[in-house]
Amino acid sequence: MIKRKNDLIVEDGNLRNGKGNVKREHIIMGDEFKGKGKLFARITIPKGNSIGMHEHIEDFEVYYILKGVGQVLDNGDLVKVKEGDVIYTADGNKHYLENIGVVDLELIAVVLYE
Repeated sequence: MIKRKNDLIVEDGNLRNGKGNVKREHIIMGDEFKGKGKLFARITIPKGNSIGMHEHIEDFEVYYILKGVGQVLDNGDLVKVKEGDVIYTADGNKHYLENIGVVDLELIAVVLYE
C-alpha cells in the first residue's frame, strides 16, 4: 500500500493543554496499527508552543527530532533537545515538549502499546 502526502489526515489544534496549537500529520492511524499502537505522526510545533504534560499508561512514546530546538521533561529533569535526538517516554512516565527555538520544531512521534 502506498499513501500519498495528500491522503494523510492532518490535524491542527491544541494538544494536551499545551501552549498554542500543534500540527499533526498522521502517517498511519486507526486499524492500520493492528492493535499494536495509537500514534505514528509527523508533528510540527511552532515557536513558543508546546505539547502539554501527559502521562503514558500501558503504552510508551518515542519522539525523533527532525528540526529545531525543544525542551522536554525527562524523568523530572528539563532537557534541551535538537535535531537527531531521540526521546523515549516509558509506561508510567509523564512528559511534555516545548519549542524553545526560533524555527518550527519538527519531529516524528510514535506511541505503541506496552
